[in-house]
Amino acid sequence: MTLLFIRFLFIIGSMLIGYQITGQNDKALLGVAIGGLIGLMIIFTEIGMRRVSVRGLSSAVFGLILGLIMSKLLSDIFIFLKIDLETLSFIRPVMTLIICYMSMAVAIRGKDEFNVIIPYVRLSRQGHVDTVVVVDTSAIIDGRIADICKSRFIEGKMVVPRFVLKELQQISDSADPIKRQRGRRGLEVLNTIQKDIGIPVIIHEEDFPEIKEVDAKLVKLAKLLEAKIFTVDFNLNRVAEIQGIKVLNINELANALKPVVFPGELMEIRLLREGKEYNQAVGYLDDGTMVVAEDARKFIGSTVKVAVTSVLQTQAGRMIFTKLAAH
Repeated sequence: MTLLFIRFLFIIGSMLIGYQITGQNDKALLGVAIGGLIGLMIIFTEIGMRRVSVRGLSSAVFGLILGLIMSKLLSDIFIFLKIDLETLSFIRPVMTLIICYMSMAVAIRGKDEFNVIIPYVRLSRQGHVDTVVVVDTSAIIDGRIADICKSRFIEGKMVVPRFVLKELQQISDSADPIKRQRGRRGLEVLNTIQKDIGIPVIIHEEDFPEIKEVDAKLVKLAKLLEAKIFTVDFNLNRVAEIQGIKVLNINELANALKPVVFPGELMEIRLLREGKEYNQAVGYLDDGTMVVAEDARKFIGSTVKVAVTSVLQTQAGRMIFTKLAAH
């Protein structure tokens, strides 16, 4: 509403200027019409520029200033060469136009490299770089991020990109009740982190419209901010590591915190269901680790004492293979 009001005032001002230029004569109405038409053309141009980002505009201005400085320096060199004024008056504008265009094009093409535009990485007096963590949608939905933040294992600032919030909102508005519940839980987790825990959460507006995949946008933003990615997505984890980005994976942290067991160690486990192989039974530790007991199918539903035979570590988690302990 405010923008519409500003546009209305701009058109009125354009019409008044047209009236003043033509003066109070027969052409006054023509001046008002021309002024209003020019005002409308400028407004339509402004509407067409809505896709131009502040980052791109800042880069273009930086390139323009750099081009003007370079063209001024080069034109001074031509003066020292004692070129005649007529030739110099032709060379100067052409050279200025070309150099400014080249500088603006290079600046816009490399706009993501202008870290001075990004306010999230600052040097302290000790030369220490503030830690920045970019949060993935999967980590927010997972929910464990709130407990990790509460334990203060994460330092620095958490950056939630606008496109992650958009994806989270789409999930919370899904027709699938399970997806909808997960999306709403993710929004609640973000609210908990921001209000109850007090971790600084920054919403980053950069969207990278030329990139369609959310994971690719996350990797691009992490590179730009020199940040880490917080996720539980295995594929995103691998892609980010290949490109030299540090990843904080909740599943890897959970696996690292699981208790260590050794072959021959005794434990008690409640067997809940059959295993994949013949006569196997399966139970779980409190942290979710799967325990497979050999020749224990008949004890399903009971708590038995087993001895560890081997431990298998996989990307999905850890599996402990056991056999019934001798009584």
